[in-house]
Amino acid sequence: MARSRLQQGGRLLRDLGASGETGVGLEDTMWPLIGEGLVDLVATDHQVCDGVRLEAAPGHTPGQVAGVVESGEERAVITGDLVHHPVQFIEPDVPSLADADATVAAATRRAFVTRYADTGTLVIGTHFPAPTAGLLRRGGDGAVRFVADHRRRGVDFRQPFLLDPAERQP
Repeated sequence: MARSRLQQGGRLLRDLGASGETGVGLEDTMWPLIGEGLVDLVATDHQVCDGVRLEAAPGHTPGQVAGVVESGEERAVITGDLVHHPVQFIEPDVPSLADADATVAAATRRAFVTRYADTGTLVIGTHFPAPTAGLLRRGGDGAVRFVADHRRRGVDFRQPFLLDPAERQP
């Protein structure tokens, strides 16, 4: 890793750690990875590979992104920390407790809804309870709703996730 990128990452992580925004001891989690050259800092609009890119999602934490995966006419977006509950699509001004800038985070959520509602884009909520994937649909009243994706047959989202299927209750 180029020294300037390491220094830039070090400044970012030092700033995050000093501000207390992460709530995590960065010395234990990130510094060892950076020291070993395993962290590659990229722009918030980085193209990872064909069909996979990052999309800036400011407001929650510095450098926050959503992940966009596209193939042909199909698209999915992994929200990251953009939203913590589907109600934030309906009421984007409802903040997450850890939003670094609640005003910017709300504006980001409104822009996300404008960009993806009624497009058929599969929205995968990083922090959502099951089912975590769904579509953003506008009702006749103009309100946006997160509609669970039922294309995944054979999965009973009403049951808690268990590693051993034999433990699931009927």
